[in-house]
Amino acid sequence: MRLSDYMWLADQWKDYEVIDCSNGEKLERWGNYLLVRPDPQVIWDTPRAHKGWKQMNGHYHRSSKGGGEWEFFDLPQQWTIGYKGLTFNLKPFSFKHTGLFPEQAANWDWFGAKIREAGRPVKVLNLFAYTGGATLAAAQAGAAVTHVDASKGMVGWAKENAASSGLADKPIRWIVDDCVKFVEREIRRGNHYDAVIMDPPSYGRGPKGEIWKIEDAIHPLVRLCAQLLSDQPLFFLINSYTTGLAPAVLSYLLGVEVAASRGGTVRAEEIGLPVTQTGLVLPCGASGRWEA
Repeated sequence: MRLSDYMWLADQWKDYEVIDCSNGEKLERWGNYLLVRPDPQVIWDTPRAHKGWKQMNGHYHRSSKGGGEWEFFDLPQQWTIGYKGLTFNLKPFSFKHTGLFPEQAANWDWFGAKIREAGRPVKVLNLFAYTGGATLAAAQAGAAVTHVDASKGMVGWAKENAASSGLADKPIRWIVDDCVKFVEREIRRGNHYDAVIMDPPSYGRGPKGEIWKIEDAIHPLVRLCAQLLSDQPLFFLINSYTTGLAPAVLSYLLGVEVAASRGGTVRAEEIGLPVTQTGLVLPCGASGRWEA
């Protein structure tokens, strides 16, 4: 059995790679720069033979008290990497992030193909849309996208990425709002979408202090979003990174709230990134996909 039979791999990158991972950390190449960042999945302690472990440009040190801080060695404040015509602005910021989750390219490729093959206008709702990776991939494929995130700063960053990718004039609505409240208003307004993408955090706060806990809130939100689907829905994608929700849980949610009334097929798998040094794969959460 091949890994791709039970895991979706983001293995088409040229500007990004996981070089190695050991003892709670991963060594990554982001364009011309090497970063070492913590990863909770890396519970093995293997020899750090690759020279990059000693030639890194940035190292995020996890604190025993929670959080952590960056240590930089000749790293610019901002730089870019590309993926299949998209350009992303990277900026190391709090809690180890760079502004991009490269494993999501496995989903971008999947739904990008579905949008292109639809042969009709496609409206996409992207919730918890962060810096816009999925928004840009959908817009590049020809969809009209509504991008919703509670953070004004993240929406601004996503706009920068759209401009860098030559997509600034595409039909993208940029919305700073609490995702649940936005969806509730869209239902009242009678708006519909052909596809829904969501990448909810395990815990978060809305712009007015609204508290989000994924285990309490995700099922009601999926139920609400199912009401927004058009008469010709194309797909529904749920990502889960930080929470450890099993793929089967995502399958169950999509099965009871979407497939039960709309038919179609549901599949959920882990998503992962290949590791150059070992030929193995680093797991990076799970995704659930419903398609008509």
